[in-house]
Parts: sequence; C-alpha cells; structure tokens
Amino acid sequence: MPAPVRVAVAGTSWWADSMYLPAIANLPNVDVVAAAGRDADRAQAFVDRWEIGAAFTDYAEMLESTKPDAVIIATANAAHLDQTLMAIDAGAHVLCEKPMGLSADEAQQMANAAAKAGAITMVPFTYRWMPSNLYIKRLIDDGWLGRNFHLTMRYFTGFALDGEYTWRFDAAHGGGMFGDLGTHWLYLARWFFGEITSVQATVRSFVERDPRPDGTPPEPVEDSAVLTVGFESGAYGVLHFSAVCWEGTSFGQVHEFDAHGDGGTLHAVNDWQETQEVRGVRRGEPGPAKVLPIPDDIWNGCRRDTVHNTYRDVFRSTPAMTRGWIDAIVEDQPTDVDFAVGARIARIAEAAQASVDANGAIIKV
Repeated sequence: MPAPVRVAVAGTSWWADSMYLPAIANLPNVDVVAAAGRDADRAQAFVDRWEIGAAFTDYAEMLESTKPDAVIIATANAAHLDQTLMAIDAGAHVLCEKPMGLSADEAQQMANAAAKAGAITMVPFTYRWMPSNLYIKRLIDDGWLGRNFHLTMRYFTGFALDGEYTWRFDAAHGGGMFGDLGTHWLYLARWFFGEITSVQATVRSFVERDPRPDGTPPEPVEDSAVLTVGFESGAYGVLHFSAVCWEGTSFGQVHEFDAHGDGGTLHAVNDWQETQEVRGVRRGEPGPAKVLPIPDDIWNGCRRDTVHNTYRDVFRSTPAMTRGWIDAIVEDQPTDVDFAVGARIARIAEAAQASVDANGAIIKV
C-alpha cells in the first residue's frame, strides 16, 4: 500500500474545523502532519481536537519542519499568494480557498507556478458538488435545454446583516462579494453554460460595518451584487448574490436557479433545510414544470432528509472536493477544478469590479 499523503493545513478557523478536517482526518491514505494558525493557543487546541500533528504559528517553519506532500490553505485572502507559492516551492500540491488571491494577476501567478511545478491543485467551489447542481449540469449537457438562451441564479443569505466587523467586508483585506459568494456563482454559471466573455455589474453596500479591532474604520465593499454575464455561445445570465437577505431558516440561505432554451426549461431550489429539488418541462409539453428526481448515482449514498445532512455526507464520505483532490494526488492526475479554472474565475470577478468602477459598463473578459 502506498505511503499516506502527508497533509499540512494553513488556517485553524471554523471552516477548517467544519470542512477540511472532517473530510480527511480519518482517511487511511492521509496523514495530517501539522496545522498553522496565527494564535498559538488556538492552533494547539485545533491539533489536539483532531489528534493530528504539530501546531505552528510560523507557516514557513511548518513547511520546513514537516515537509508535507500537500497543503490546504484556508487563511484570509491576503495570505493566499505567498502561502501558495511557498508551498509549491517546497514541492507540495495545493488546495487553496477562493478567491485565490487579491487580484486576477495574483491568481494567474499561482496558476503559472503550479503548472511549472506540476503541482496538483484545487480551488474549492463547494456548491459544484451538491446533488442538485450535479443534476442540472447533467441535464444541460444531455441537451434538456436544447440551445441555451439564458439563466438566472440567486444566492440569498443574511450573514452581513448584523454589521459586525469582518475582513470579508473590508476591501483592505481582500473582502467583498465578488471574491466570496460571487466566485461561487460565476464558477457555476460558467460550468453550466460555457465560457463567460463579458460582464456588467451593479452593487450596493447596505449595512454600515463596525470598526476594525484597532478602532479604524473598514474600507467599505459591496454586500449585494447583480451581474449580467454574456456567454461565448450568445446566451446570457443574471446572477444575484446578496448577504443581507433574511430568510428565517436554520442555515440562513436559499439558492434558486432558472434556465431556458429552445428545447425546454429547468428550475431548481435549495432552501438549505429540506428542499433540494430540480424541476423541468420540455418544449411542447404541458406545464407547470414537474419534479425531476435526482438519480441515485448522483446522491451517491448521501442522506436526503435535510440539506445539511446531504452537505455533510457529500464532503465527508464521497470523493468530492478535498477527498477528490487527495485521490488526484494519489493517482497523479489533475483535477477539473484546478488553479487554471480558479484564475479564470478571478479574471471574470475582476472584470465585474471594473464594471462597477465604470458605472455599470459592459466589460469584455
């Protein structure tokens, strides 16, 4: 049996706790050798909780001391470039949170370095692996819509409503909706309908933020955005993502999707409680659109009772995202959500910001 993949983790936040360690901590082909965080006590508590290797507060020291085969980078956006390049230079494969860097040029620099080194990479556009989205992709690829005309995608959540300070809404630290929710939606739109060649953006900053921990005011960024994207095929899409929406649900978010073509229509909703549903009607058939049951092979044994249970199972018991990246490393194969894809999404997101700066002008990508 091959030696386990030796993985180090940069970042000890709730996301590393809830996403990455549950996915890999108990895999027989993985040895989590270290974790690095800014706070020594928190980093030590993290490695103790997961019964993994040593804790570090110095990322470079972690790389030098443990010489990992692979590194998961789950830190703030501003750290992604340097940490990724250091990991690649140390000979490691890399999974880096999105957005990859603070600019499209940083993301491209990361992609170029990975390609030169032969590093196996992944950008975790999480929602790509949810069953309803996998089924939408299959239906579109199988021709349900015929010639694609347009799609509308809505991501409504409320985590920005309280106004508490977070770097996610501070431009000085790489915050903003384009890099956060926007990259998810841009990735899915491109995955569903093909290459995006233009973008037009309208944004708002509705909620005033508390001061930074040092008492200085944050640099405001959008908490709601609407993008119109043009596809290479001639189709277009309207993407709305907002973090100031009260949905009143336990998970606090709702995803909705509509797509039309000359052959039919698809609708989908994921309310992050109990509904994860795809509906469709073919051209010429009577409506309304009927539920299209998600096939068993797409569920892949995951629970269907609540969306959150599905979500847990997808990332903790199937070869999705982090586990798929590990499999790719073991098999010495590229992933289909690599740094080249992430860099392209970063370029589109940057074009959206350019549209805002140009008062909503259409920007070619």
